[in-house]
Amino acid sequence: MRKPNPYKKPDVHTRAAKQQGFPARSVFKLEEIDKRCRLLRQGQHVVDLGAAPGSWSMYAAQVIGRGGRLLSIDLDPLKSTMGPNVTVVQGDAFDVASEVFAEHGPFDVVLSDMAPRTSGNRDADQWRSFELVMRAIDVARAHGKPDSSFVAKIFMSPDYEKARAPLRELYAEVRTLRPETVRKNSIEVFLVALKKRAG
Repeated sequence: MRKPNPYKKPDVHTRAAKQQGFPARSVFKLEEIDKRCRLLRQGQHVVDLGAAPGSWSMYAAQVIGRGGRLLSIDLDPLKSTMGPNVTVVQGDAFDVASEVFAEHGPFDVVLSDMAPRTSGNRDADQWRSFELVMRAIDVARAHGKPDSSFVAKIFMSPDYEKARAPLRELYAEVRTLRPETVRKNSIEVFLVALKKRAG
């Protein structure tokens, strides 16, 4: 007998997100990380990698305000309505040499809530999550400003330390956070890196 999918049934956080106009409950994860680490501020330039369905972008755009600029990139179209301080691009979030990054960067904050489409094979899903994080780190390395920050979701696995190692070289402080709104049965955590070193 197949186990019921715990992600299908909307929980209290899913309902709260919808009530506040956000497409997904993931907004509360970024909100908690932001409050704990003081990531986002008025006037910043931010990039959201793999932005669909758009909750992180909507939250970030509100915090950075009209004077800030947000670049949201995803292979899928964003159906959420974004404000005038947001540029939405449907394309490859990992094309480090893209003119889009050159035009809108460098960035004060690089965000990635990306996760692989899960296959049911835990080892494979963990590996694909690790690969997504490593590619997001490449974007941060190339387009993050000195003293900038980085946040990426990763499935906890034996490769976790391999993902943390380059961040410890690039940033002065690296933390691992598991927001309260992460589902109890989830293996996801968030790598948060602060104060990117110059050069």
